[in-house]
Amino acid sequence: MNLAATPVWTGGADDKKPPSVEPVSISAIAYPRVRSWPGKLGRLAWRSVQVAVAVAIVVVPFAYAVSGVHHDVLMAAGSGLAVGIGISLRTRERIGLSAGILVGTVVGMVAALLAGLIPGNGIGSLVPPLVALAVGLVDGLGTTHLRGYREVGIEALIMAGLIGIGLFPVIGLMWTIRCFAVAPLTALIAGALTGSPEARRFARPPVLLVLAALATIAMAMQGVASEDLATGVPLTDALAGAVVSVATRLIAVPAVVFLAARAAAVWLQPRLQVYQQLAEYLRVMWIPIGGFAVGYVAIIIVFAGFGGMLARFIPEAFVGAEDAGIGEWIAFSFFRALAQDYPGIVPVSAAAWLLVGVQVILAVGWALVVFAAVMSSIQPRLERIARQALSSTSE
Repeated sequence: MNLAATPVWTGGADDKKPPSVEPVSISAIAYPRVRSWPGKLGRLAWRSVQVAVAVAIVVVPFAYAVSGVHHDVLMAAGSGLAVGIGISLRTRERIGLSAGILVGTVVGMVAALLAGLIPGNGIGSLVPPLVALAVGLVDGLGTTHLRGYREVGIEALIMAGLIGIGLFPVIGLMWTIRCFAVAPLTALIAGALTGSPEARRFARPPVLLVLAALATIAMAMQGVASEDLATGVPLTDALAGAVVSVATRLIAVPAVVFLAARAAAVWLQPRLQVYQQLAEYLRVMWIPIGGFAVGYVAIIIVFAGFGGMLARFIPEAFVGAEDAGIGEWIAFSFFRALAQDYPGIVPVSAAAWLLVGVQVILAVGWALVVFAAVMSSIQPRLERIARQALSSTSE
């Protein structure tokens, strides 16, 4: 039934309804179309690919610059990709994309630093600060609401699992499962540091969470003490060393990392909104800027051909162009379009300098005139975006 074509009775309750008017059926209401499962999966897969590419572009070169060892790079990239994709899939589309890229990149870079700076790449020294870092960033960015031990425990468990999955190609299945043991202690630390002082005063951690954290501490101390005893260290010294090591690696460092990550994320959150507004401008300017770039590249390629042809017929027009191929001529044309010298090929004759001068004039003219014309054509749309951003800010 079409509501627009159906007469609606507006009389009072005691008035007699005309016989031609029928009650409106609920089926006439137009509900929003629900996307099919293949469509949802496709959108999630595409978002995961975007996060993975963005994280990998930053983390992999950074890890190679820090360590240069394939083992360390794989650990950094795996943890960053797993955390970034996991966060992006758990939140809304626009927020999930930016939050996944940011948190995944930071986790991957920190993992690269820890893997490159810690001798032996100990998992016990790598996983606890990474889990605390991820939970602190998520809490500071506000992607999830961490207001109690239960929420913090779930988030710490998810992050520990994601980091374990990312490290699986390097550490294997057993150590991946052991990564989950870090979650209770991280949740206990983060829960004690999350929320207002009044809320923390009356909040009590669950008994199971405390017992699990104590079990993690006991297992870590037993492992450290066993290693010291195997090297001939006395029992008392081994126990003292285990206490100091476990307190530092599993309690002190994660607590500092969590507080620093949350403070940094809280500071960054309002400043990252600038990039959301910038994205609106880029959507409007993408096609005009692309058209400008196509024309600029065409100028470079055309004059690269002119330079190569001139050098073919007049070899003395350029110095260093005897064995130049098309790649070198494109590089020469690119630098000359920017009014910069190219050391491999130098123009010496009048014809060569005339060719270079014409190219510079066209390139500068294209950059000034065409780009200004493009900007003037899209100026009304940019002003509309600015008005919408101003109205949303005032509200």
